[in-house]
Amino acid sequence: MLKRSIIETADGSKTIKIEDWNEQYHSIHGALQEAKHVYIDAGLKNFLNNFQYSEIIRIMEIGFGTGLNAYLTAIESNNQPNKIFYQGIEAYPLKSTELKKLEYHKITGLDPKVFHKIHKCSWGVEHEILPNFSIFKRKELFSNIDDINFFDIIYFDAFGPRVQPELWSEKIFLKMYKALKPKGVIVTYSAKGSVRRILLKIGMKVERLTGPPGKREMLRAVK
Repeated sequence: MLKRSIIETADGSKTIKIEDWNEQYHSIHGALQEAKHVYIDAGLKNFLNNFQYSEIIRIMEIGFGTGLNAYLTAIESNNQPNKIFYQGIEAYPLKSTELKKLEYHKITGLDPKVFHKIHKCSWGVEHEILPNFSIFKRKELFSNIDDINFFDIIYFDAFGPRVQPELWSEKIFLKMYKALKPKGVIVTYSAKGSVRRILLKIGMKVERLTGPPGKREMLRAVK
């Protein structure tokens, strides 16, 4: 078992650090700011403003982790009329004792009950968290994903290429490509050149965008 600890990031929000890897679940420059900038603003809100979509928006998160991205997406569902069906993929779920220490509601001012409901619901079963937000948590390896033309948006939030390069391979991104509907979008905090080249190779249209605090750039790709 890898040793994990709770640390505070630059914006006052907390994240979990894997001591053996010197790697965090979120940016040390601001866990909350990163999640909102990359996944809510550049991902969900951009999709709602620029693409046609059906009544239900389907989102897959690669690296469910702390559940921060799911939490913010659930809260955002209160601000728009469409229902969101969210699937979080995670091979190694965190312990409830770790999750309680994150206390995201204290920095966000958001309803803590939503965060707790997301984490209390069982894996492998769909649960309605809010009227416009339901979640299905999948405990599985990314390499086992085999969805076809199903998702509108993918939040790609795996651990970085430095510590887990196999998660940023052409094989994995081909799975992402197949899982997306036409015009589907991938957003990720990484702007690594090798990641951009893979996305281009598999047929995605790739944009470099201004990154969250502490990162110059991020990537958004459209199928």
